[in-house]
Amino acid sequence: RGITIDISLWKFETAKYYITIIDAPGHRDFIKNMITGTSQADCAVLVVAAGVGEFEAGISKNGQTREHALLAFTLGVKQLIVAVNKMDSTEPPYSEARFNEIQKEVGAYIKKIGYNPDAVAFVPVSGWHGDNMIEPSQKMNWFKGYKITKDKKESTGTTILETLDTIEPPKRPTEKPLRLPLQDVYKIGGIGTVPVGRVETGVLKPGMVVTFAPVNVTTEVKSVEMHHTALQEAVPGDNVGFNVKNVSVKDVRRGNVAGDSKNDPPKECEEFKAQV
Repeated sequence: RGITIDISLWKFETAKYYITIIDAPGHRDFIKNMITGTSQADCAVLVVAAGVGEFEAGISKNGQTREHALLAFTLGVKQLIVAVNKMDSTEPPYSEARFNEIQKEVGAYIKKIGYNPDAVAFVPVSGWHGDNMIEPSQKMNWFKGYKITKDKKESTGTTILETLDTIEPPKRPTEKPLRLPLQDVYKIGGIGTVPVGRVETGVLKPGMVVTFAPVNVTTEVKSVEMHHTALQEAVPGDNVGFNVKNVSVKDVRRGNVAGDSKNDPPKECEEFKAQV
């Protein structure tokens, strides 16, 4: 039984990449969870509802579309894809004019935040009916596809699946000491405690002794797994689950940071400088 069992729903492969989706809730009350998820992403897919009144609510001064786009950029997620969803519920359904209106308004807002609109793909979709998700929709023949430019490379396509292959993987700092912020901690029957998170710097290997900060818990890593596959080494960018010895699920929690106890493990500090 895989140790990533609880979160396996959100992993799949494209032609180029293994993709892990962190589904960030869109509801105002869950903004803390949204920040937890977004801070570990290489790219954000901003889902904008095209339905009558829904788009207007999201883009309003206190709307979630604005807040999420701004938070993503502020948290360092510099690559963005915009899925204009619920195209089946526009007036009339699958309206080109509605898509163009939304693209213009969201495009202007994300540019103001700091994103480069030329590098952001906008795709009209219906998640419910599957339009332009994996295959081009017959209901929006007016959509000639997106054309974006990243690092002087041009990409075109029609579907959300194709946009995911335009993501540029960031440079991964394997040489630095291990830092792995925990996204969650699971208790899995027959296996034990399984912290889950993304390796930000350094490498994580079975047999390593890790220390969690700031709780100061030290333990041995029994196994490391990603996409239901055991890994001999996890590197920056990998979303992994790892099984730890003799640690209760109550000992460590989301937000703790794991490091190599023999190589500059993370420690809490009394003060730090920040750009806000």
